[in-house]
Amino acid sequence: MIDKLLPAPIATAESFEDEPLSAMFPEERALVANAVPHRQREFGTVRHCARTALSEFGIEPAPILPGPGRAPRWPHGIVGALTHCTGYRAAAVARATDLHAIGVDAEPNQPISDPGVLDLIALPEERAQLRHLATLEPGVSWDRLIFSAKESVYKAWYPLTSRWLGFEDAHITLDPTDATFTARLLVPGPVVAGTVLEEFSGRWTVGAGLVVTAVVVER
Repeated sequence: MIDKLLPAPIATAESFEDEPLSAMFPEERALVANAVPHRQREFGTVRHCARTALSEFGIEPAPILPGPGRAPRWPHGIVGALTHCTGYRAAAVARATDLHAIGVDAEPNQPISDPGVLDLIALPEERAQLRHLATLEPGVSWDRLIFSAKESVYKAWYPLTSRWLGFEDAHITLDPTDATFTARLLVPGPVVAGTVLEEFSGRWTVGAGLVVTAVVVER
């Protein structure tokens, strides 16, 4: 699914089932040694996906460990992002000479059951947008999609800023006609190539019981 959103020069890999724990490097296993088996498997499988994607650039397999903010520490000259949810793991990577940053996220295509959670993640204008979109395409869990979009934005934001970005700090506009979205930053954006970035652009897709979003900051 993720390859539909991120064409070359981005390399992607995904899995709908988990790899054995033996696929992890010892340094990775040590980080999740005390976690429940499900967490261990998803941690290992998403890194297996990352190594598969990195191999397209001729990069030898190596541990992929979390860095500051728990963002993955990629090999020198690489940018990328990981995502995992129930039944799905994926990775996307690219050379830093081609892209500044990537953000990806996948979520179950299921409504958020607690309205209090939606109040936390969506601005009033966004909630009004979601109600309208639900009348157009009720088969899409738009509330879950906007959550995923904000997660993708954060994953692209953090490597550029090393700062937290709250759900309330970006306003998402979802376009159902071409499966794209725009994230207008409500806080000062990062300086990219000498220009202050005021918004992120992304794409989304729905299928296999999932909503998947992606953001790319191009050079």
